[in-house]
Amino acid sequence: MNNLILFTNAFLSYLLLFVICVCVVIAAVIIGMKIRKAKDAKDAKEVTQTTDQ
Repeated sequence: MNNLILFTNAFLSYLLLFVICVCVVIAAVIIGMKIRKAKDAKDAKEVTQTTDQ
């Protein structure tokens, strides 16, 4: 019984670590997409301004 408790504790510990890593990766992807969209919008605005002149 003691081994089962130790295994369960270790399993839940690694599961929690995995969930935290997944959340960090998802947050990084979302932030990266927002930064990229902002950069693309800025570049598109600069291109339209230079072609209008």
